[in-house]
Amino acid sequence: MRVLVVEDDENIAAALAAHLERAGHAVDRTPTIAGAWRALQAEAYDVVLLDLGLADGDGSVLLRRVREAPVGRLPDPAMPVLIMTARDEVAARIEVLDQGADDYVTKPFDPDELAARMRVARRRMAGRAQTVLRHGDLEIDPATRTVMKAGRPVELSAREFSILLALVDARPRVLSRAQIEAKLYNFDSALESNAIEVHVHRLRRKLGEGMVRTVRGVGYYVPAEPSP
Repeated sequence: MRVLVVEDDENIAAALAAHLERAGHAVDRTPTIAGAWRALQAEAYDVVLLDLGLADGDGSVLLRRVREAPVGRLPDPAMPVLIMTARDEVAARIEVLDQGADDYVTKPFDPDELAARMRVARRRMAGRAQTVLRHGDLEIDPATRTVMKAGRPVELSAREFSILLALVDARPRVLSRAQIEAKLYNFDSALESNAIEVHVHRLRRKLGEGMVRTVRGVGYYVPAEPSP
């Protein structure tokens, strides 16, 4: 997932970003509402992790701007937003949930629990209840980041897994190279010109040539139904 962390405590933001990156997510960080809004207008994020007490205002201001954004442009008004804050009053939780937050965790929190809540929010947005994605004889578990094919484990690199998950989740929609890169790399990452092509080649070698299809000049997709 491409994740935006909006947190003005540098220690918390850095530790959370490091934890999520180790789990295979691409993470951008900003300490302000203004910086977050610029990032949201530039990239399609899968999840926003939002603190409320920010230096330039209350994070709920950003939440309202996201929910009121026009459909069809960035940011996506349906994008999951999870609140992380030291405010633990019931009234504060009710207020931000009513303003459109998808979930609410109080500090200090367990980063693994937060990551699980992120996955739940993404499943809810995608309209599916299953925790494991299935495509023919392929099983993909986002929680454990494991892949089974015909009952046997398949070893994938972190980026190979992220590409496969993005394509299977989007099937049969075609994802452009830029859309795939956005899932893998944050603003500070250096991109190799053929990185996506290399990862796709390795996925085909490990999972079969028919798993990931190419639309020349457009991008890649996984068909709605697996090859016979």
